[in-house]
This record gives sequence, C-alpha cells and structure tokens, in this order.
Amino acid sequence: MEYMLLVIVGFLAGTIGSLVGLGGGVIVVPSLLFLGATHWLPHVTPQLAVGTSLVVIIFNGLSSTLSYMKEKMVDYQSGLLFFIGSGPGAIIGAWMNNKLSLEHFSLYFGLFLIAVSFFLSFSKNSSVRSQRKTFKITRTYITNEGETVTYGYNPIVAIVISFIVGFFGGIFGIGGGSLMVPAMMILFFFPPHVAVATSMFMIFLSSLVSSLTHIFMGNVQWLFALALIPGVWFGAKTGAFINKRLRSKTVVIVLRLVLVLLGIRLIYESFS
Repeated sequence: MEYMLLVIVGFLAGTIGSLVGLGGGVIVVPSLLFLGATHWLPHVTPQLAVGTSLVVIIFNGLSSTLSYMKEKMVDYQSGLLFFIGSGPGAIIGAWMNNKLSLEHFSLYFGLFLIAVSFFLSFSKNSSVRSQRKTFKITRTYITNEGETVTYGYNPIVAIVISFIVGFFGGIFGIGGGSLMVPAMMILFFFPPHVAVATSMFMIFLSSLVSSLTHIFMGNVQWLFALALIPGVWFGAKTGAFINKRLRSKTVVIVLRLVLVLLGIRLIYESFS
C-alpha cells in the first residue's frame, strides 16, 4: 500500500514539476517526510528525503526534456551555459545540506519565493528592447499565440545566477527550478514556455550531479526511489502535455501559485 502511495506521489510530482519547470522535489521531499512521520513509511530523515528526491528528479528532468524536445521548446545552448554555474552550485549545496541547520533559512527562503511570485506579475518581455544592448547573447521565439519574443543575457551574469540557483537546489532538494524559471523570465526575458522547458533540461543535468553527492553520502533510499520513478516519468509527460497547450499568461499564473504554496510550506517548516 505504501509503495502505491509513492507511485501516486511521483505522478503528482512529475506533473506539477514538468508543468512549471520546478523539477518535482517540491512534492517529493515533503511527501516523504510526511509519510515517514505518520509511519506509512520507515523513518525518513531530511537528508534521506532530499537525496532520494534528487535521484527521482533525474527521471523527471529526462522525461520532461524528451517531451519538450519534440516541440523545439528547449534552449540547449542557454541550458548548458547555465549548467556551468548550477552544476558546481548543486554539489556544494548538497554537501552543505548535511552541515547546516535550515530552520531560519527556510523562513527567509520561503518569504523570498513569495516575493518572487509577485515580481513575476511585473515582468514583461517587451521591456527587453530597452535592455537589448546589455545582452551579449540574444534569441527569438514564437509563442503559442504567434508573438515573436526576443530574450537574452550576459553569459557571466547568467553563470553567477545559475550557481546560486544550483546551490539552493542542492540544499533543499527542489531541483533549482523554483528560482531558475523566475530568473530566466524576470532577468533574461525568457518566454514562459521556453523557461520551463530549458529549466527541466538544466534540472536533469544538475540533479545528475547533486544526486551523485547524496549517493556517496548514503542519503538515498533505493526502494522509495524505485517506487517513485514510474509515477514521475509518466507525470512529467503529462505536465509537458498540459504546458504545451496553455497560453503563456496561464503558465505564469500557475507558476506564481506554485511559488506561493512552496513559500508557505517553507515558512511553516521553519516554525514546526
């Protein structure tokens, strides 16, 4: 019975994670901790939940990326450049997970995510015109609504930001997408669909790296992972299917809602 629950958790995590580019750890980590606390599963430590989540996220990222590839929504060059920063950040974050007390940190991070959700409402791709000269790399994309959007970034700035994102992803086991997707949209003016698809590509790469660190530390419960992976795989395909049929504004609204809920969860954890 408990392993059927994990399959369901995996499916929900894969669907939500792929839909808004957050990777699925926002569902897997608290679910494992809750099921462990209520004795549906053997005792689950935070480190075990994070390590198991990161292994599962590999398959979430891979399944999502394969789905988004078919629609040519993944910006591979940008994703690989961001990974130069997020990869090392994920390693350090995973290592710091075993060293830090995260109660107060969770409070501030939760408040920050809620603030980010509100900043998204002021992000407008049209404003990239006034900042185009500051971008050393620019791209164009035609949205589902037929609008041609220009976006871009400075490579050095992008690497620094992605390092910070990878670091937080490694610490909290959330894959980094909770920060990377808003960063790509607010700072670099990525179209929502491209931001989500590219984030899942990055999450696949960064979770490969950070999960190796947790495997080395013995922070993975393989029976849980094997139960979660099938649900995550098909959930990711479901989330990508839904995403491709939503308008850009709808994707942003869903992302903002998930960020607020994630922020509330982290704030609650800081007081529990």
